[in-house]
Amino acid sequence: MRALPDQPLAERTRRVWKIGAAFESLFLLFIPAGYWGLMQVWELPSWILYALATLFLLTAMFNIFIMQTLKWNRWRYQIYDNEVELMRGVLVKERVIIPMIRVQHVDTRQGPIMRHYKLASVTVSTAATIHEIPGLRTEKADELRDQIARLAREADPDE
Repeated sequence: MRALPDQPLAERTRRVWKIGAAFESLFLLFIPAGYWGLMQVWELPSWILYALATLFLLTAMFNIFIMQTLKWNRWRYQIYDNEVELMRGVLVKERVIIPMIRVQHVDTRQGPIMRHYKLASVTVSTAATIHEIPGLRTEKADELRDQIARLAREADPDE
């Protein structure tokens, strides 16, 4: 049996994911806010507003403080000479093995929040899809990008 990947994401990734989850939760706020707006027009029961607001708060707190930590704890990767292995998932564990011979393009990506926390993601493109290793320190992401690109070149029999 193959050993599990053991390389974790950067610790700061958890904070970035929590910030993203907080912004996502703002969209859920439209549900109780919309119901409150309807209450101004029609005479609707106020207990539903309280139930929606409570549900919003519980969902937002769970997503921000628990789910993002669980997600970070489960995310692992490993780079081998002939493949990249990714493991993630909270409820459904997913393990992906990307053969180096299938790698077409490797890139780093960095949004404004990740840039502030000095983090970047490495994207590995194949003919079928794009895989991402999120939340690495910028220096580590650059090093990993170069390592995967070099290993992919070495694995290509056409070169």
